[in-house]
Amino acid sequence: MKQKEYDIPFSGLKQGKHDFNFTIDNTFFDSFGYDEFNAAQIDLRMSLNKLSTMMELEFYAQGTVNVDCDVSSEPYDEPIAAELDLLVKFGEAYDDEDDEILILPHGEHKFNVAQYIYEMLVLAVPQKRVHPGVEDGSLKSAALERLKALEPKEDKKEKQGNDPRWDELKKLLTDK
Repeated sequence: MKQKEYDIPFSGLKQGKHDFNFTIDNTFFDSFGYDEFNAAQIDLRMSLNKLSTMMELEFYAQGTVNVDCDVSSEPYDEPIAAELDLLVKFGEAYDDEDDEILILPHGEHKFNVAQYIYEMLVLAVPQKRVHPGVEDGSLKSAALERLKALEPKEDKKEKQGNDPRWDELKKLLTDK
């Protein structure tokens, strides 16, 4: 499942900053078995700062994912942006339990960042996905027309704003 194009071979890099660029599409998410997106077009920049005893990684992603609206089931492009900071240290054994610190065994010469990219991007998409046309009323779909037809009708008495059943109770408040 590990995608080789996301391997970062750090052993040959000099100390200092190094930039990596990736273009993420649906094949990336398919490799994780994630099928919530109809399509994806995301540009990802990773900056690696190699120090003598550790490495600092900064991920920046921006793009769109095509998802289905939770209200109308209409597909639309959801813009997303995400950031992630990761610290890579060296230790006795591999440890990725901490979300912000990756520990690699001494002697390693590369590591894979695909899982971190995947989690960052999936979490960047809003939980509730609503088509912009639903929010501003410009989307026309059969599902929305049906929902509008099934909306509860306003009661005529409520429209007048005066319910005679409450009038007697209101008198009790003023009779003091």
